[in-house]
Amino acid sequence: MSDNTFTTTRQRRTTRTQENEQETEKESEGLQCPECSGHVITDEGHGETVCSDCGLVITEDSVDRGPEWRAFDAREKDQKSRVGAPTTNTMHDKGLSTNIDWRNKDAYGRSLGARQRQKMQRLRKWNERFRTRDSKERNLKQALGEIDRMSSALGLPDNVRETASVIYRRALEEDLLPGRSIEGVSTSCVYAAARMAGVPRSLDEIADVSRVEKSEIARTYRYVVRELSLEVRPADPEQYVPRFASSLDLSEESEMRAKQLLKNAKEQGVHSGKSPVGLAAAAVYAAALLTNEKTTQAAVSEVADISEVTIRNRYHELLEAEEEILA
Repeated sequence: MSDNTFTTTRQRRTTRTQENEQETEKESEGLQCPECSGHVITDEGHGETVCSDCGLVITEDSVDRGPEWRAFDAREKDQKSRVGAPTTNTMHDKGLSTNIDWRNKDAYGRSLGARQRQKMQRLRKWNERFRTRDSKERNLKQALGEIDRMSSALGLPDNVRETASVIYRRALEEDLLPGRSIEGVSTSCVYAAARMAGVPRSLDEIADVSRVEKSEIARTYRYVVRELSLEVRPADPEQYVPRFASSLDLSEESEMRAKQLLKNAKEQGVHSGKSPVGLAAAAVYAAALLTNEKTTQAAVSEVADISEVTIRNRYHELLEAEEEILA
């Protein structure tokens, strides 16, 4: 197991421990001392609930919800732990089923014999059949696989994948899929989840990694948002700036300058009716020039996936808006 896996597992357990402590604190906050009506606290070490004011022991011998073993360092704690991975909506069975490794090796890394390999192949086949017992689960498995593939291609964080998976599950439960492709609905879920999480991707970027046409994505997205009553705010051009600036290796000064240009444009109403991607690309290009950093319209066009003509037009509008404010 790698150090990254140890770190991730440790973080999960720390989070669970903190949640348990918070729940215990909330339960204690609802109690009052029967003698002095003072504040009640829970002593996990001694299994007692006591009053912090007068010291009265209210309850004792409470159940210890911790492990029965002891560990003296992080590695030993990870080795002794028998806790599995947390459930996740990004898998059709929420990660609760058994996975049989595709490699024909035993626990010690030795290759299996011919009869054992045949046996494992049969087990894999039956395990796969049991994991997807009906058409709904097969649908969900295919869709969540598509969501994971597109999210990886777009560099979206795990929380976006989780949100997109939840949206798709809701669409499946609400029976919104008849007459629409699995790929189209799953793509629209990724597009909506990215916008809801504040890391939007343009429709062109989504279409590049999808297996359906741009027009179908837009049509399905509007349908899903309307039917599920999703609260998706219009994309803010400022949300695109950090990604564009990072791809162009621009400084933080340029990034802040680009955001300021966009704020000025909003005050003047220049952003109304304009593509947020085009405005963000033009702001990044203008900010680079204003801070004496080298970049070209062609480079910005390639990163933002938008034409140089649009960048030039928005560029002039942004500078004019700033001049009007400063005048």
